[in-house]
Formats: sequence, structure tokens, C-alpha cells
Amino acid sequence: MSNDKIVRYATRLLCSHQGSLEYRQLHRHVCNSFDISDYGLCYILRECCRFAVVGGTEDRTSYTEINPDCRIIARTAVRLCKDYPKDRCADCEEGLHLCKYFVYGNCRFGKGRKPCRYSHELSSGHNYEVLRNYHLLDLDQDELFMLLLQNDPSLLPEVCVHYNKGSGPYGACTFKASCTKLHICQHFVQGDCMFGYKCKRSHRIELDDQKKLEERGITRENIHNLPSIYRNIYDLKNCSISSIEGEITDTSQGPSVSERESNEICLHYIRKQCSFQEKCIHVHFHLPYKWEVYDKSSWVELHHMEEIEKAFCDPENTHSEGSRPVDFLEMTRNSAPVRRLSTASSVTKPPHYILTTEWVWYCKGENGKWIEYGLPDEKRKVSSVTSKELEQAYLADNNAEIILTKGHRQYTLSFKDMYQRNPKHNTKRKVRRRPRFVSEKAVENKRMGYGSCLIVSI
Repeated sequence: MSNDKIVRYATRLLCSHQGSLEYRQLHRHVCNSFDISDYGLCYILRECCRFAVVGGTEDRTSYTEINPDCRIIARTAVRLCKDYPKDRCADCEEGLHLCKYFVYGNCRFGKGRKPCRYSHELSSGHNYEVLRNYHLLDLDQDELFMLLLQNDPSLLPEVCVHYNKGSGPYGACTFKASCTKLHICQHFVQGDCMFGYKCKRSHRIELDDQKKLEERGITRENIHNLPSIYRNIYDLKNCSISSIEGEITDTSQGPSVSERESNEICLHYIRKQCSFQEKCIHVHFHLPYKWEVYDKSSWVELHHMEEIEKAFCDPENTHSEGSRPVDFLEMTRNSAPVRRLSTASSVTKPPHYILTTEWVWYCKGENGKWIEYGLPDEKRKVSSVTSKELEQAYLADNNAEIILTKGHRQYTLSFKDMYQRNPKHNTKRKVRRRPRFVSEKAVENKRMGYGSCLIVSI
């Protein structure tokens, strides 16, 4: 059974139910349609970037169960291209080229009269590629637009902060009826308003806001759904995002420190010196990396581990070799989740620690070759930050943006999007983070060399 099918099914189900469902409802639908264990479903919902688990009395360190009261929200990294309406897009890879009024459901041009100058075609070459890359081709038009409305912050007005302060029908909002933001109770949107129907703030879309939203092009049906959409927007904004690149993420880089540490390979065990033995919280393995595939109920070691690791360390590779290759971007093999465990990053340990993982940061150059940060590119220009400095910044905040220079040009590197952008020309280059390759023989040599040093020092 393919996890991809379950992900696609669950995404469609959520989008057809105003973007979210209680876990108990989603569980019932999925388990009625697929032969999957509770653990398997929980793992997919927690580790797949397409879902957010929010609410309830959730224990975020447990991966064996999800509180039935939790809500599962559909999410995506796809947005409408901001530069498309300005005719400035350089064929971006992640932005849809669509009329936003078409997404709202009420474009006044595409109805048999004067044609709209902006695309209404989901199947156009560009849009098809974006939807294919983000695994959204299964969604029908209404489901896709629901997903976009609750994930793309440019589509809906913000909740007015000033309306939620002060007294009177408009709170402290000085714009009153002419305010372009939404006048609705923020606590109602957050799901924690203690006043209920007695609240002085509105718990529905009032006539003034309805008119503004309709003038904006939003259909009455979508306006009716807005309170639940705003609730999803709020929860998505406040929940932690483990990854946006790939469907199933490497759990060694999950949201909690304790979880990340429990999936780290023990440095002391590699040196044959772990005194905690079976009580150690780290993974005991003879290499500084370990590749595993999820086989229905448990993680199983992959064969030809050194060959997979060698392929992964080359930033040009998106797959390993062989008849059953590992997809490095999706972290899957034949749709089954794959993860890579590793030792701690080398920047987090003193230099004398052996067999830490040296992560290397690369940017794709003009000729298609991947250039390590801090080394000269094809024009002999060097970036102002090194790979080591980027790794330190990434571990401090993996959603940060880093400003760097190369030659006379300034760039912005987004850890979240894994792109380097030239803000002047709005061009982008892909960025990848891959480990430095260490063979099994090199591991053994380092281990033996470390032991010899110990004998000499004694």
C-alpha cells in the first residue's frame, strides 16, 4: 500500500470539509478506505508536511497516538505567484500563475464576456508542473482553492487588531466601516472566546464586511466559510512546521530537541565507549549515518547503505541508484517513508570529536553545477558566508533568512524555501544541504586512529 495514496486521500478529504477535520473523523474515513494501523496513520499525519496536528491536549513527543480531539489541517507551500500579475515573473517554480479572483470564485471577466488577462487554467504547462511537483494534481478546483485560501496569506484580509481593542461597535478602529481588514472577534477565530454569544465582538461576518468581501470578488459560499478558514489560518500560523521540502521528513530534524536527540547516532558507541549501553537515549550504530525504510509497522535498515549515502552526499543527485532507488527530495522508496539518522552536526561539537556529521551547503551555479558556499564559483567569485557559518545559522533557526554578498551583488538565502534570491532581479537559485561523504573504511580508520591516540596519551 502506498503512503502517497493515503496522503492524497486525506488531503482531498480535508479540503472538501473546509480545510480541517477532527482526528477521530479523519481516522474513521481513512481506516475505512485503507488497511493502515493507528501508528502508521499517526506517523503520516505528524511527519508529512501536508498536515498540521493542532488543538486538544496534545503530547507532541509521542508518535504512537493522536488525541481524538485534535484537529488535522491541510497545508501546502504553494502560493499564487506575486509577480505574475505584474508581468515580472521569471518562470518561478513554486508560484501558480492564476487570477486571484478566479480563486475567489467570482472573476467578472471569465464568464463569457471579455476574457480575463490572467490565467484561469489549472492545466496550463506552468501550473501543471507546480501542482505536480507539490503532489496536488488529485485536487479538484474547489478543493485546491480551499487549500490556497487558508495557506496563502495574500488572498484574505487580516483580522483587524484595533477592532478587537477598546469599546463601541468598531472597537478602537479609526477607519470604522471603511476598514479594509476583517472585523471579527480574534478570540472566536482562535477558538478560545470565553463570552460565547454574549461577546461584544462579532462571531460572524457582518453586512459591512460581507459587502467588502464580495467587492473583492469572494463568493458568498466562501464568505460563509471564512470563520472556519480563519481558524485554520491562525492554527497553521502558530503550529510548528518541520519541513516544506518533501512529503515525509527526516525525523532526526523534527520539532522537539528531545526527539531529535533520540534519533541521533551515539558518538561514544561508534568509538566503542558508550557506558550507558542499552539505556543510552541515542541510536547505537557502527556508522555515523543510518538509512531506514518504514515497513508497515517498523523502521528497517536499507541494504547497500554506503552506496545510498555516497549518492546522497552529491548535491546533484535526487535519487540513489539501483532498481529500487531512494528519492532524496521526497525521502521515500517506492512510496514508503525513508529516513536518514546521523551523528550530531560537526558545528555543535568541539574539533576533537570524531565522526560528527559535516553538513555542506551548496548553491546551484549558472552552469548547473553545485558550488559549496565559501568556495569560488565558475566566475571565481566567493560568497561572504561559508558553509560552516550557514550550518550554524540553520541550527539556530531553520526558518531564518540570511543576507549574503557575492562580488558586488547582495542575495537573500531562505532556509525555509531553500532558495538563494537576488532581490534586485528577483531571480532564484536552488540551495541544498548535504553531508560530507565518509566511507565505511574511513570510519574504521578514524576509529582506530582515535584508539591509538588514547594509548599514546596514557
